Amino acid sequence: MTGGPARTAQPTAGAEQEKETGDAAGERLRRWRLVLGGDEADGTGHALSGRDAAMDGALDALYGEQARRVRKGDGQRSGRDRSAGLGASAPAVARWLGDIRAYFPSSVVQVMQRDAVDRLGLSSLLLEPEMLEAVEADVHLVGTLLSLNKAMPQTTRETARAVVRKVVEELEKRLATRTRATLTGALDRGARVARPRHHDIDWNRTIAANLRHYLPEHRTLVPERLVGHGRASRSVKKEVILCVDQSGSMAASVVYASVFGAVLASMRSISTRLVVFDTAVVDLTDQLDDPVDVLFGTQLGGGTDINRALAHCQAHITRPADTVVVLVSDLYEGGIRNEMLNRVAAMKASGVQFVALLALSDEGTPAYDREHAAALAALGAPAFACTPDLFPEVMAAAIERRPLPVPDPEDTAAPRG
Repeated sequence: MTGGPARTAQPTAGAEQEKETGDAAGERLRRWRLVLGGDEADGTGHALSGRDAAMDGALDALYGEQARRVRKGDGQRSGRDRSAGLGASAPAVARWLGDIRAYFPSSVVQVMQRDAVDRLGLSSLLLEPEMLEAVEADVHLVGTLLSLNKAMPQTTRETARAVVRKVVEELEKRLATRTRATLTGALDRGARVARPRHHDIDWNRTIAANLRHYLPEHRTLVPERLVGHGRASRSVKKEVILCVDQSGSMAASVVYASVFGAVLASMRSISTRLVVFDTAVVDLTDQLDDPVDVLFGTQLGGGTDINRALAHCQAHITRPADTVVVLVSDLYEGGIRNEMLNRVAAMKASGVQFVALLALSDEGTPAYDREHAAALAALGAPAFACTPDLFPEVMAAAIERRPLPVPDPEDTAAPRG
């Protein structure tokens, strides 16, 4: 009798294990079925129902056979197509936007929206206020809206500004505090003086700098050298010029640069200038108190004349040794290449800290002109992609005139082109 219960339990445990294995296999088939789309060759043999079927329909509208036909310019639907795709119907797109927000997390929704705009040419539908109210706002959507700015009817403009403002405020909330703290620390360190007044002595650093002068018999330390903070001053300590390429490929960088420009402009010790350019140069410094105004003052697209933009920046440098110039560009120069490089060399020779960023975004390294990047590196200005989270550290290093924290190339996407 003592062995009975144990023998009875063994088949039960085995059955439970078999059930768990079957559930895991079924879940794998379900996921592969959603990925592969249910075409004849998907090989899963798994049928979807309920919420899964609805999710599959939302995915098929964007990535299915009919959507592929739209991208190729053939919008005719065959009998085998399971859905009509999104087409160019505003009601269909509005329903689809609602579906994906119900079925997928925000990060996935943003990717799918971006794919819908890029793959199916739905940008024009974003000119309708009802459509804008249905989308999940992110940096890439802001970039798309800015590219449509000139074509935007007045009825849509206020809705678009509200969408852009929501994204900008979220970015400021995420980035502003850390940026101010990091740069304030860099400015304070740069203001240390060797002959401070009594109230300005940094005692912790003074003690650390004089430990070798400790007299154990007297249990005291003789401070041969005093280290102190510079006295608080309302005067400008550093000048920062953000020179931002507004060609179409730089949309996310323009958004982040505008937000950082506004944050820097709010700091009393930094004088900030924001310049955007394509083949023309626009100085948006007087709008830096509102990054939304800055963004709507840009015009994404067009060519690139880096040399002309740097000439404008160079003309506004009054204190080279206290100036940081940040060029944000993929370096595809449509202007005079040698003059561009000569301007960078001249600025650096005068004492300007020059920073070249291939992108200011979360997207990694974009396609860029490698020849120009190598030429800048030879001048002592390495060009690299910078994430928004790294940007405060880059600026702090430039302010303190120490080596920039250039990320490992393996941490970013490989360059193309």
